Formats: sequence, structure tokens, C-alpha cells
Amino acid sequence: MEIGRRELILTAAALSIAPGCASFGQSDRKRGYAIVGLGGYGLGRIIPEFKHCEHSRLVAVVSGDRAKAERVAKEHGLSANAIYSYGNYDRIRDNPDIDIVYVCLPNSMHAEYSIRASQAGKHVLCEKPMAISVAECEAMIAAARKANRKLMIGYRSHFELHNREAIRLARTGAVGRTRYVRSEHGFNFGDPNAWRLKRALSGGGSLMDIGIYALQAVRYMTGEEPLTVTARESTDRRDPRFREVEDMIDFTLDFPSGAIGSCQSMYSANRNQIMLMGEKGRIELEPATSYSGQRLWVGGDRERQVTPPPGSGKNQFAAQLDHLSECAISGREPIVSGEEGLRDMRIIEAIYRSAREGRTIRLGPQA
Repeated sequence: MEIGRRELILTAAALSIAPGCASFGQSDRKRGYAIVGLGGYGLGRIIPEFKHCEHSRLVAVVSGDRAKAERVAKEHGLSANAIYSYGNYDRIRDNPDIDIVYVCLPNSMHAEYSIRASQAGKHVLCEKPMAISVAECEAMIAAARKANRKLMIGYRSHFELHNREAIRLARTGAVGRTRYVRSEHGFNFGDPNAWRLKRALSGGGSLMDIGIYALQAVRYMTGEEPLTVTARESTDRRDPRFREVEDMIDFTLDFPSGAIGSCQSMYSANRNQIMLMGEKGRIELEPATSYSGQRLWVGGDRERQVTPPPGSGKNQFAAQLDHLSECAISGREPIVSGEEGLRDMRIIEAIYRSAREGRTIRLGPQA
């Protein structure tokens, strides 16, 4: 069987990508990041990781809360000139210390602030989902291309050692030809007032948030792009959390090789698993895409637990930050570029359409 370009890219990523492998002929200075959005993820997850980075450093913050921004700046040794508001955001253009902007905002704001960062001459790392529509994703890609800047999406699992080893095992035939991949992702969302449950900010419910991990998993484990999708939604609208967005959505993807992807996304139960069934056994990750604690088994009925090679020694967050810094220096494209985010969004729109219309949707060649 002829191996497609995407499978080759994924194989190379799983087998050989190691943050720190880029050539630093242009400069070995650490690339400066501006973090846009000091919410739970940007402040609690991303900023603390700079201390683990080899090629990245925090140089600026962007927030609507001046007092919080000043506190964060003081804690990390940043000057007052490194603090930006959403009102003066475009002034990042004039700060040569800022090489990369990491957009950690609600989904509906991703496109605007990514595009403005590109227009300011900065590389962009944007949290997933890339945006809330295919049109917005395309506009982000166009802006980065016009500015000759990199655009990367925050698919951190591509830098997590257990996931990378699972991809390698699948690619090298450790369990034979892939027949089926099951990926179930969800958690019990507690706060009915959270922005993720407001359609205007999130663009959708569990699928746009946790379900994108399930979609990504079946794509990177198979190394293929799906031909069709069939989806079904189950949401209790009496639950105050789900007045605007969906709770649970199941979707099945058919792949060119004959493999089937079976996915579930939910906001009312805890689940985090990827399982690939091959002709000779299975590859299983649980938890699969958590912030930490991943476990990997190969064989039948979890008979052999696998510890992946140590790689660079960085966790997935620091490795992700350094990867874009390396790409900015070397000129190569990120392994999870804007085009990768666009492919997901095309499939997500088809999943919603399938659930809404109650029929199988055939995906175009660009999906």
C-alpha cells in the first residue's frame, strides 16, 4: 500500500522528533513568548513550564486584569513594559523581545488574536480548538502565510512520550494491521457558568473541548484521514449545564484502509482512553491525554506495560513550547501546524452536521 504524505509525517514525528533536534545556526538565544490570557490554563499550566524549557522564555503577558498581570510580571521578573492589555495588544509589534504569541483565550477569540499576532510579525501558538469554524481557521492560516510567520496549534499530546511511543508501535506493526481504534474522552463538568458552556465563547460543547482529543487520537493512531463520519448526540437539556451546548456525542469514522474509529466525547462522565486493535493484539493508553500520569500497554488484555524512551526529558508542555521556538529558528514547519487544526475543524463541522441531520456525511479530500 502506498504510504500517504500525512502518514510519513506522523511516522517521522513518532520515531524521530525530539525537541532540541533543530539546528541553531541562526541564533541560540531563547525565543520570547507573550502569553495571551491569564486564565487557568495560560497562568496555571503554561507559564510555569518555561522553567523546563531549553529554547523558550516568558517575556510578556496580555490580560484584561491589570492587577493580575502586574502580579504575574513581578513573579517572573518582567518589567511594566512587558504587560499588555487587549486594548493595546497590537503594540506587541514594537517589542523585539516577543518572538511568539501563545493564545490561551476562549475559543471564539482564537482567530482574532492569532491573526493580529501574525500581522504584528509574530509566530503564533494557538490553543485547541484552532477556532470555531473552518472559515476562521482558513483566515488564520492566510494571515500567518502572508506575514511569513509560523502557526502552530496546541496539540500537546503529540509531544507526550507515551502517545509518541504508541504512534511508533502502531506504525511499526507491533500489533499487526490496524482494524479498529476506540477513543473516549470526557469529564464531569461542574460549573454551569463556565465560559466553555456558553456557545458564543466556546462554539460548541464537549466536542470542541475534550472530544477533539478523541478525534486527534484516531487520526494520529491510524495515520489516515477519514472518508465518512456518522454521529449521534445525547444531551439532557434539563441540565442547567447544557442549555446552550451539547453534552455527549458519539461519532464513527471510516478510514481508507478499512479501519474504523469509534469516538465518544462527554461533559457528564470521566473517561480518558485510547485503544487500537490490530490483527495481533492491541495498544492501549489510559489515561491517554491527561496532563500527567499516562500509562501504555501492548499485547492482549494489558499483558505488557511499556515505558517509553526518555526522549528529551521534557514534559509535553515544555516540549511543545520549545518545538515552536525550534521551528522559528530553523524555518521548518511545526508538526501540528495550522493545516492540522483546519483538518480537525472540517471534520468537527461534519460531525455536528451528521448528528443534526441524522445521516452519514462523506468528507472531502481536504478533510
